[in-house]
Amino acid sequence: MVRVAFQGERGAFSEDAVIKLFGKDVSFLPCVRLRDVFQEVLKESVNFGVIPVENSQAGSINESYDLLLTYPLNIFAELILKVSHCLMALPREKLADIRTIYSHPQALAQCEEFLNQLKAELMPSYDTAGSAKMIKERQLRRCAAIASRRAADIYGLEVLVPQIETNINNYTRFFAISKQKAKPARKNKTSLVFAAKHVPGALHSILGIFAARNINLTKLESRPSKSKPWEYVFYTDFEGHIDSEVYQGAMKELQKEVTFIKILGSYPQAEQQLD
Repeated sequence: MVRVAFQGERGAFSEDAVIKLFGKDVSFLPCVRLRDVFQEVLKESVNFGVIPVENSQAGSINESYDLLLTYPLNIFAELILKVSHCLMALPREKLADIRTIYSHPQALAQCEEFLNQLKAELMPSYDTAGSAKMIKERQLRRCAAIASRRAADIYGLEVLVPQIETNINNYTRFFAISKQKAKPARKNKTSLVFAAKHVPGALHSILGIFAARNINLTKLESRPSKSKPWEYVFYTDFEGHIDSEVYQGAMKELQKEVTFIKILGSYPQAEQQLD
């Protein structure tokens, strides 16, 4: 049986992503930290890990990208999951009585407009479903969690308000990570990270390598380098598979223009059926 690690408790959106990617007939390994997911994959106690990397409203999840840079693993697959948040509490609780709301910082950010209407203290937690589990186990009155409807079902909570996300077009992008590489598919995407030379026009030259070959970049984002203050690395996604001839030529040119490069993976591109 395929074994898959994810960050959070049962009922987390990351578990939903696992099911979408690999089906229900897998062995789930919930982890407390994102780093733990990478560790489990690295030591081969699981076949895959599933991590969130970007939200359409709140932006990139920086910890995930930093870990992708650090660990010698491959992006194996990509998934775009629609995320709908619910406010939930113990049975018989009323919305007007809620004084504390727990959830993951990303979920809190995605529901900011709704939360601004409430007179409640916001308490960041390590996980959406973990917040629901905590309220159930500790029987916390006048408290609520933001999590998925499935988490409410799992932990026996009542949904006070459904669909509280600020924008209904709320999607999270997930990666499956593995020690193995994905096979080329009909549509592929490649992710890499590089550091540009500290000279005028360096980034312009790099982008020109892709433009000259008609390679479509779908992401370009800078993050602080961990090795030297005030220097940055650039995370880049482009359409296509790294093993194709045109991309191999681009990589040879890119090697001349950068001080560091790491291919994070070539993998099947997620379907863009956003409903």
